[in-house]
Amino acid sequence: MTQPFRFSPLLPLVLLVALLSGCASTEKPPIAFDKTSQQGNSRAARDALQLQGHPYVYGGMSPQEGFDCSGLVVYVYNKQGLKLPRTAQSLAQQLPGVNPEQRQPGDLLFFNTDKPFSHVGIYVGNDNFVHAPSARTGRVMLSNLKQPYWRERFIAVRRPQRSQPLSLNESTVESCGLN
Repeated sequence: MTQPFRFSPLLPLVLLVALLSGCASTEKPPIAFDKTSQQGNSRAARDALQLQGHPYVYGGMSPQEGFDCSGLVVYVYNKQGLKLPRTAQSLAQQLPGVNPEQRQPGDLLFFNTDKPFSHVGIYVGNDNFVHAPSARTGRVMLSNLKQPYWRERFIAVRRPQRSQPLSLNESTVESCGLN
């Protein structure tokens, strides 16, 4: 004689978990919080924060004319006597890389907004960075790496250093606009 099928009270729970796991997201995991937010180049971070609200201008490199993303970086570090390459791509190519979990204020964060290393900002701590995103936003602003747009496009960290020999011969201006 066969025994009748017994309905387990856990069966609905198991089915629900299996069903929901099929809806799991494939987006990037959150970027880990850095524990070194009080170290690094705090002067660069402070200088960048003070430039919030200045206009976005393609090719701009000063508070008087406005900034694009790499122009903001070049201006902030030029105030410290450090000459950096002019474009986001050349900055990424020439500056030493840093593990993203070991980023510090003053480090440069790079993003893929339309191609790799097409946008750059200055990290100021607590997952925040200052940047000149686009003519659409119209100004230098503070953003957070936990925002989905930036988290999904974040690709690298670089650290400007005084002892690093750099090539400044790049004459093209690169857009930092967002698509």
